[in-house]
Amino acid sequence: MKSIHGAPKLNKPKVVFIMGATGTGKTKLSIDLAIHFQTEIINSDKIQVYKGLDVVTNKVTELERRGVPHHLLGVIDDPDVDFSVHDFCRDALIAIKQITERGCVAIVAGGSNSFIEVLVEDPTLNFRSIYDCCFIWLDVLPPVLNARVSKRVDEMVAGGLIDEVRGIFIPQADYLSGIRRAIGVPEMDRFLRVENHMIDDGIPKEVLLDEAINEIKVNTFELTCRQVEKIRKLIEERGWNIRRIDATGVFECPGKDVEKAWESLVLEPSLAIVGDFLNGQEKAFSTTPDQFPAALPQVRVEMCATN
Repeated sequence: MKSIHGAPKLNKPKVVFIMGATGTGKTKLSIDLAIHFQTEIINSDKIQVYKGLDVVTNKVTELERRGVPHHLLGVIDDPDVDFSVHDFCRDALIAIKQITERGCVAIVAGGSNSFIEVLVEDPTLNFRSIYDCCFIWLDVLPPVLNARVSKRVDEMVAGGLIDEVRGIFIPQADYLSGIRRAIGVPEMDRFLRVENHMIDDGIPKEVLLDEAINEIKVNTFELTCRQVEKIRKLIEERGWNIRRIDATGVFECPGKDVEKAWESLVLEPSLAIVGDFLNGQEKAFSTTPDQFPAALPQVRVEMCATN
């Protein structure tokens, strides 16, 4: 029996995971792959699962989706409810089953690596015994990624971040649960309290806003460090066979060359990896600590500590 991709249908359905830190291009890669392999995407970002705050959470737009169906994206109405890892596993398994039963590979993409770890490793789910897994890690070296993150935060501010956070601001907000734990929301609290005349500490609003924006950048830098360290632990401690793709060159290119760099550095190797995986010809590969960039661990620690 043949799948829609022309490859022999093997015993186990197949799932591709696109992993990486915030700002590395996971969304773009997942959409490119989904279009090429005619399939669908399951969001594994625990904040993007909520409706609203599209700018703050950098949620992919309808235009950017290019017609690719997305699951678990903007589906939770209540901003205060906690979407737990168990909720994710339940809903992701349903979506994966639906996609793979149609003869397609399921693509799971997002930055909540702890959610992915539980989905794959929880012994009660038996995920690995049911599905074949392919893991792709899209990585960008820290100095380049931090510059990218800083620019993206500025773009989010220009795109309406402040008004979005104003729209959900309440004095008694719990910033440890629901959508309000998203980076970009708690950092604005002091500025909004002054703006709403709830407090007056003598600091101009403009100064407080600048401080809030800088704090958003710092907290995002620190998030990228945690995300990469989690992937490293999955490789070193869990023994996951994760294919690392270095996308640093994409973000170092001048504007007119970005798309060509993306295709050669990221898309083409990713298509080859997934193509081999779907055809049952995946090459033996294992990312080990000695294959990481030589300065990666220390650089990431330093960037987290100094920003």
